Amino acid sequence: MAQATFDETLIKPAAAWGAVASMALCVAVLIASEFMPVSLLTPIASDLGMSEGQAGQTISISGLFAVMTSLSIAGFTRNIDRKIVLSFFSLLLIVSGLIVTFAPNYAALMVGRALLGIAIGGFWSMSTAIVMRLLPESSVPKGLAMLNAGNAIAATISAPLGSFLGDYIGWRGAFFFVVPLALIALIGQWTSMPSLPPRRRRATGNVFRLLGRRQVALGMTAILLLFMGQFALFTYLRPFLESVSGYSVSALSLVLLLMGLAGVAGTWCISRLLSKRLYSIVISIPLIMAMIALLLIALGSTKLPVAALLIAWGFFGTAAPVGWGTWLSRVLHDDAEAGGGLQVAVIQFAITIGAAAGGLLFDWAGWWSSFAFAAALLLGSSLTAWAAWFDWEHSK
Repeated sequence: MAQATFDETLIKPAAAWGAVASMALCVAVLIASEFMPVSLLTPIASDLGMSEGQAGQTISISGLFAVMTSLSIAGFTRNIDRKIVLSFFSLLLIVSGLIVTFAPNYAALMVGRALLGIAIGGFWSMSTAIVMRLLPESSVPKGLAMLNAGNAIAATISAPLGSFLGDYIGWRGAFFFVVPLALIALIGQWTSMPSLPPRRRRATGNVFRLLGRRQVALGMTAILLLFMGQFALFTYLRPFLESVSGYSVSALSLVLLLMGLAGVAGTWCISRLLSKRLYSIVISIPLIMAMIALLLIALGSTKLPVAALLIAWGFFGTAAPVGWGTWLSRVLHDDAEAGGGLQVAVIQFAITIGAAAGGLLFDWAGWWSSFAFAAALLLGSSLTAWAAWFDWEHSK
């Protein structure tokens, strides 16, 4: 008698939530690993005999490999149990951490970071589709919120945690710190996640074919503009807070921590509204963020209003990916893995372009220009999300 799979019978919902929790832990470790070099560039460069610019490429290479993996992973894994695929990426995270920890030279360091990029691209690309299979439809937004909460926490603490650990146990010890956490996540996935055999669907080419659907093209454009705008501003918060608002390093760190905690709260609160107000949320969030960006320009020299605005930015900005993840689960329910790959690629590309363009404006015309640019992009995201809602309503 054939063993029933999780898709055929739903008898252990607690086990499903346990699997989602282990995925959230893995997401936190992935994001912490991705951004930890930000606070460790100087000791890495000194120890391996290279410039800080070369050390900074450890972040670029992980992003590059994340994009390439997200665009191709659905085709490579179409016949493999999703539990095995996800566990492989978790194992790759452990291997990456070990290679970076014991890297004797620049080449080995870059290999370890490239493997991390593969793990990030593969894991994130499949996460929405797997949550859709682990949970009933009504619980999918909460499951995605749990993953994004792990993302928010890790993004908040990765840089200060790396700096703290680097001072006490060295940069290698800081990178090794994530290895046991990744191992715990892997064990949790393997023991709590049911078998998820691939669904038998005919292969339909590369993920870019999805852009032939007007709803997908509009949604992905809104996502692109959202993340470009978000990182055109967010990337340059530290110099803004120090030189314009007059924050000390300790006060600045406190504001960034409060932003991250607000993001966790926002993710949890907004996820509860997504089942009935999806398009209202993905339209409103970038509009609110655009208003915050303009208010930061007007009130940039006043400390308390700036702190309040940035906490609001964290509340809404961190929750935005949950909204678009829920959108993906509805619009591409029949092809969520390919859609997830395309979405991850769009987000990674948007972060890179938004940060680069914001930096050019920051140096050329001053901090206010990158903030104004962010506001324009975020307004464009809101308008495009409205167009996606209009298309969705009329397509029904």
